[in-house]
Amino acid sequence: MLHPLGPLPAAVYWRRRLLVLGLLVSLLGGGGWLAVAALSGDSDTSSAAAAPENTEPAGPPALARVVPSLASVQTPTPPPEPVEEPAPAPEPAPPAPEPGGPCTDDMVGLEVRTPGSAPAGGKPTFELVVTNVSPVPCVRALDKELQEIVLLDLGGTRLWGSNDCFPESSDDTRTLGPGEGVAFPLVWGGLSSEPGCAADRNPLPPGDYLLRGRLDTKTSPDAGFSVV
Repeated sequence: MLHPLGPLPAAVYWRRRLLVLGLLVSLLGGGGWLAVAALSGDSDTSSAAAAPENTEPAGPPALARVVPSLASVQTPTPPPEPVEEPAPAPEPAPPAPEPGGPCTDDMVGLEVRTPGSAPAGGKPTFELVVTNVSPVPCVRALDKELQEIVLLDLGGTRLWGSNDCFPESSDDTRTLGPGEGVAFPLVWGGLSSEPGCAADRNPLPPGDYLLRGRLDTKTSPDAGFSVV
């Protein structure tokens, strides 16, 4: 074995023996490696099969459990600011009356003064009183045809008027100082009348009545009067 015999040189036979030996070693090494790999694969498969599957989802990180997510924090919405409505503009003050100008209805006070009561068929005297209630002197027409006193029952039915049967006329324009008043007396005959004095005139029966005065477009409050 150690001394090969043959027609070829000895070195040729040694090289052949070394080549065969190398191939044998390679085959043996490759087979061992395959066996080890197979054993390792079976071990890994067994370990993977033996390990239980963890189906529970992983919990949140520790920091997420302590600090809440900003997406879950609801920021309160501030209430809308109240809208301030502009203050209404003040109404312009009425112009002050001019001294010596005409007395408007607002500058004049008008009332009817009565004795309060009178007997049936009597002839009581009423007064129509015109007063300047403004702070300045003013001018007002006080003509007779502009003055009137009417008598009504408590239901508002007109029963008598001072201009129905004996109308008068005059030209009486006066300047009234502040607070100055003028009284115009008028005698009532105790009878009913209608405008134009066309209807029969009859004595008014006892009862309660109302008197109302007028000066052109200005009217007075009603004053009570009784026939007894």
